[in-house]
Amino acid sequence: MTDPRSSTLTPGLRHVFSYVVPESKTVPSLYPEAEQFQAMPKVFATGFMVGLMEWTCIQLLAPHLAAGEGSLGTHIDVSHLAATPPGLTVTVEAELTQVDGRRVWFDVSARDDRDLIGAGRHERAIVGWSKFEARVAEKLKTVLDG
Repeated sequence: MTDPRSSTLTPGLRHVFSYVVPESKTVPSLYPEAEQFQAMPKVFATGFMVGLMEWTCIQLLAPHLAAGEGSLGTHIDVSHLAATPPGLTVTVEAELTQVDGRRVWFDVSARDDRDLIGAGRHERAIVGWSKFEARVAEKLKTVLDG
């Protein structure tokens, strides 16, 4: 059987997504229970930038997946290059660079209203949600019954 993704999921696909940074996506909000994060400036957190990059890649993939499929981040290698205060817009661009079966790779970059704030590479795995959720449930059962 031919994989239906093979005809539409090809290197060179691009997706752009913009997001206005709220105060709730700044460093002190990353782990509110962490005293060290609470002492840091209210600028866009690296963890939230990574999530925004993943979100953009998920959006790029969505029209190319079968019903019941999704994707999971498996590797990310990005630099966070500049601080972004709340209220500025961050625009992420993702380009699909490689497809190998269920593994896909992207070049990602993020800019705010003034600077390039992040750039790098991201890998995702395409999965069937029911199979994935069954494995997670089995893992939990094994640990709890352990």
